[in-house]
Amino acid sequence: MNASDLRALKAPLITLMLVIVIGAWLVYYADVTLKEAQLASVQQQKQLRDARIRLQKSGDEKDIIVRYLGRYQYLQRLGFAGDEQRINWLDGLRVANQQTRLFGVDYQIGAQQPYPYASELDPGQLALYQSVMKINVRLLHEGDLMRFLGTLANQGAGVFSVNECVMQRIGTGGSIRFQPNLRADCELAWITVRPVPSGEKKS
Repeated sequence: MNASDLRALKAPLITLMLVIVIGAWLVYYADVTLKEAQLASVQQQKQLRDARIRLQKSGDEKDIIVRYLGRYQYLQRLGFAGDEQRINWLDGLRVANQQTRLFGVDYQIGAQQPYPYASELDPGQLALYQSVMKINVRLLHEGDLMRFLGTLANQGAGVFSVNECVMQRIGTGGSIRFQPNLRADCELAWITVRPVPSGEKKS
């Protein structure tokens, strides 16, 4: 092979080198593209699984809402679920006093605070609160107190527990009929429940 033959092969050799380089680059590019496509496919499959899980959860949550909505609305009307209904409490006191024919009710309501026995009830993701109400009622006899508390509970004004009641006799001398003979000082705890606010952990 002489110099003229080498010069004749120069152009084909350069073309061959270019083809080899371009071919290698195409193989590398195809490999990179394939890996990116595989990664995108994995991410899309994960997003699809997440979307299916969210859809299933939303369906489960919808079923739960539909199943328990009526009960929750009943608890709302009762004044147990949601915000305090203090006006309803006072209306309940007034109506209970009238229906049991007592001699008026004096009351004081404290600030709302966490219910101290909530952990014993294990309310889950719900928070229990109480507002303590001190009442003073005057009675003809001991039985009037139970009638009054029972009537108050039947008003549907809210949910309460009786912390304590202390009765003492009032000296009227027996000269006037239908006058109070006893005084009862009671402490009621009006209880409400609400979901734990988002981002707040239960203690």
